[in-house]
Amino acid sequence: MIGKMTGAVAAVLALVAAGLAGQAARAADYPTRAPVGDYLMGDRAAEIAQARTAAPASISGAAEVMVLGRSGYVKAEGGKNGFVCLVQRAWFSGLKDPGFWNPKLRAPICFNPQAARSVLPALMARTRWAMAGASQEQILTRTRSAMAAGKIPPPAAGAMTFMLSKEAYLGDGPHGPWRPHVMFFMPPSVATASWGVGAEGSPVFGASAGIDPWTMFYVPVATWSDGTPDEASEAKHKM
Repeated sequence: MIGKMTGAVAAVLALVAAGLAGQAARAADYPTRAPVGDYLMGDRAAEIAQARTAAPASISGAAEVMVLGRSGYVKAEGGKNGFVCLVQRAWFSGLKDPGFWNPKLRAPICFNPQAARSVLPALMARTRWAMAGASQEQILTRTRSAMAAGKIPPPAAGAMTFMLSKEAYLGDGPHGPWRPHVMFFMPPSVATASWGVGAEGSPVFGASAGIDPWTMFYVPVATWSDGTPDEASEAKHKM
């Protein structure tokens, strides 16, 4: 998001939702990484199942699934369609987000093949650094150095993710899973205004790259991954 929406974009990588653990008022709650165990789910089968709720079963059912271990994400189940699903943690948020270390965040997400190739590797590196004890500032510095050295490429054309899970916990704000949405990753040079972000009545939200490796856009959709409608979205998720 831009302007007042910046804190909401945390998660995604999207990161991604109004009130997403990035509200400045909560910054003091998560100044540093919590104990590693606080970020782990413990039940591998439950984490796999939750990861698959990110996208419709027709997609997630054939996707590779990764789960978080003490050193980073590891493959839990192989896939057939090039998609990769996992439950993201708070450090997928913007690199300066105050909720970066929120141990409660759980956000099922499915990367399409283009995003799995060009976006996910940077997030996997960030996860390894986080689990190894790097500070938020150190992770920011390493990411910027990798970008300058050309080790983090621009997102591939068509890179996108599904975030359609009712089971998401995107932060400590009032929005819960926020709304079912799809996210698009673009090179840092792409301006959010070029997609209509911020225009009155526009259904597209976004976050300028700033210090992050990409510009993100996300578009709310009408149904959750199980096909049920997001009936309460207008009443519960006002920006």
